[in-house]
Amino acid sequence: MQEGKISVLTLEQQKKFTLTGVSSVDGFSDTTITLTVGGVRVTIGGARLKVASFSEGNGNFTATGDFSSIRFGGAKGFFRRLFK
Repeated sequence: MQEGKISVLTLEQQKKFTLTGVSSVDGFSDTTITLTVGGVRVTIGGARLKVASFSEGNGNFTATGDFSSIRFGGAKGFFRRLFK
C-alpha cells in the first residue's frame, strides 16, 4: 500500500462487503471479485456475489452476496514478518 493512504474494509454478517481506497475493479463473477487497492490485488470469494457500487473518483466499493474469503496479494510476506 502507498504510505499515507488508508483503506477501510467492512464485512457485515458475511453478506455486505465495503472497501475504500479501491483503484480498480479488475474482474468479477458470481463467485470471485478481484480489486486493486494501493497497488495490491485483493481477491474476494463467495457465492452469489454482485457489485453493488464502485466510485472510481473516491475509491468506494460495495458488493453483496455470501462471502467466504478475502485474500490480499503480497500480504503473506507481511504477516510472515509480523509474526516471526
